[in-house]
Amino acid sequence: MPPKSKDKENSGLLSRLSSLFRGRRSKSATHGLAATVNTGVGSSQSDRLPAHSVLDSTHPGVNSSTLQCHEYHLPAIPSPRTQNNDSVDLPQHASDHKHLEGPPQPFPVFQPSDDQLTYGNHGATTSLFQGARKFQTGDVHVHMSDKQTSGWDLLLRHAAPNALHNSSARYDAPNCDEDTRVEVTSEIMEFIQDRGAPLRLLCMTGAAGSGKSCLQQTAAENCAENGNLAASFFLSTQDPTRSIVNPVIPTIAYQLGRTNATLKRLINDAIERDPLIFSQSLEAQTAALIAGPVERLRDHGVDIRRLPFVILIDGLDECNGEDRQAELLTAIRRCLLADHLPFRIFIASRPEWAIRTALEPGGHLREMAYHIQLSDKYDASEDMRRYLQRRFYAIGLGIDDPDWFTEEDVETLVQAGSGQFIYVATVYKYVSERRASPPARLKVVLTWTPSAAQSAKPFEALDKLYYNILLAAKNTYEAVDTHHDRDFLLLLRALVIGGTGGFHLGCEEVSDVYHAADEIAQMLCLEARAEKALISDLRSLMALDRRRKLFLYHKSFPDFLREPSRAKDLYVSEIRVYTHLAKCLMQHIVEFPLDINSLPSKWDELPLAEAYKNSLGDALYLLPFSLYIATEIDEALSQFTQSGGWQNLEKLFPLGSTWLSIHFKLWTEFFCHFSERVKVSLSVVPPSG
Repeated sequence: MPPKSKDKENSGLLSRLSSLFRGRRSKSATHGLAATVNTGVGSSQSDRLPAHSVLDSTHPGVNSSTLQCHEYHLPAIPSPRTQNNDSVDLPQHASDHKHLEGPPQPFPVFQPSDDQLTYGNHGATTSLFQGARKFQTGDVHVHMSDKQTSGWDLLLRHAAPNALHNSSARYDAPNCDEDTRVEVTSEIMEFIQDRGAPLRLLCMTGAAGSGKSCLQQTAAENCAENGNLAASFFLSTQDPTRSIVNPVIPTIAYQLGRTNATLKRLINDAIERDPLIFSQSLEAQTAALIAGPVERLRDHGVDIRRLPFVILIDGLDECNGEDRQAELLTAIRRCLLADHLPFRIFIASRPEWAIRTALEPGGHLREMAYHIQLSDKYDASEDMRRYLQRRFYAIGLGIDDPDWFTEEDVETLVQAGSGQFIYVATVYKYVSERRASPPARLKVVLTWTPSAAQSAKPFEALDKLYYNILLAAKNTYEAVDTHHDRDFLLLLRALVIGGTGGFHLGCEEVSDVYHAADEIAQMLCLEARAEKALISDLRSLMALDRRRKLFLYHKSFPDFLREPSRAKDLYVSEIRVYTHLAKCLMQHIVEFPLDINSLPSKWDELPLAEAYKNSLGDALYLLPFSLYIATEIDEALSQFTQSGGWQNLEKLFPLGSTWLSIHFKLWTEFFCHFSERVKVSLSVVPPSG
């Protein structure tokens, strides 16, 4: 507990702060303080925290230039209507045709659409002239075709050829080097080939950029070489033909049909019996196009255990719509994992909602799937090291300079990659640009720091990955009705700062303060378990450990968040974070639930839940530092004053625990600096009224 003289000193200081705001209207105070510290969201200079000594009572000037974030605009789509939005008038009489340019055109020859054809022997035709061919009515010539569209042809129209493991759209798809990812590749192949094992579904989850697609591609190539690959489907948000769930089952059915002529005919017949099967649920499609035909093979004397049996699905998280992802998993469980079917299925995905909840305790796949948690189980650092060494050596042969890189360079890059393969792959792609100098570009990577004058963008591919994941998470979170007034990016930035780097106290005398994620959520006045909802769609970038601490899979992700040139319009400055934090801390103090005049003599005797007491202690401790950094805080300060916040602070401070006693001098110094700022701001514009 601080000495008595310090209590009096503190009491006088808080009383003076309180008097500064009494009778002041928030409008004039806001004008005054804003004139003293002028900053804007996204300001590239003012977003840096004050670096001056706490003993300096003047606040540094802030550059008010605002960051011009890059905006993306969709191209305008030409309207089929005229400019004034009126429909085009067509000639009403034959004589009017002379006003039209060009020679007279013949009447078109009409061909029936696919939907008008008779499907098999059980369909119906929409033609008014069923069975008639090459007849004439007036000046219109009609030619009807005898050819019917087969079920197999309809299947091809609903399949996605770009999704195959060997499609031209995926030319030179990344796979694993022969001596990299050996352990995890062996585990995958052992599971696939063990047809007697009780579990027949393998799910592999991992952080963004951890190498899941490379492992899937390697498994597909190995299975194809062994003759075991029945089908593969590689989803991708970058390709609209394979970013949706609709073509998944038709594409798998197509590949299965190619493995056996009888199976192909059975799939064809199933479609001809029900041409609208492609508009039905995924479970209905899976039963009709895959499970049913394979089961009926037995009636034709086919041993289904001799069929290729491995089905691979990569990038489930890249399928649009969480509900459709979940629907696909349900269809697979209900239709393809039956004991009498031969399939072994391998699904890879980021640990997003659909697959994460399915594999969690109580999830419908929990007892049916073998789960490889790639980022948690395997350290890829050694594989990343070999990857870079091999490729850098090959570059050296090409430029006739085997010593163009050092082992120290490789080690620096491996450590920066934090176990995620995408980092070293991005570096290699940048360095190996064929029209540039590899040594010069490697130096750019190793020494790169973002700046307005820096034109090099070695991590552009990585930034795009972060941007897309963050934007999708933002949209999903803010679409929830109870989150409509929340700023997802602001809350996330506060969580990352407080949970990883620690809340910065602006001086060297005190180390930064780290907090568990649930403690930060409580400081931000959020409901219980809000931190889990906040990162729910970011599980490919971060997770919570057993101590509820925030863990980031990518060391470079905080760098992305703190740099306007990389995060673009998703950037949130640290000053905004500390301003919001200061407002929340003041709210905690104002809403103190006990009678402020009947407090016990010791902090530990406060009759409050431990979690709430800890949050209140954080508010007392961090408030002066947050106020010192914050800007545009005047209205909140005025409300804090009118609500008796300073009186509550004055009563609670003597109960302060050890940390307040130890840092009493520093705590009061920050309040003094803040009070000087307030005095200056209030002297700029005289109080109104």
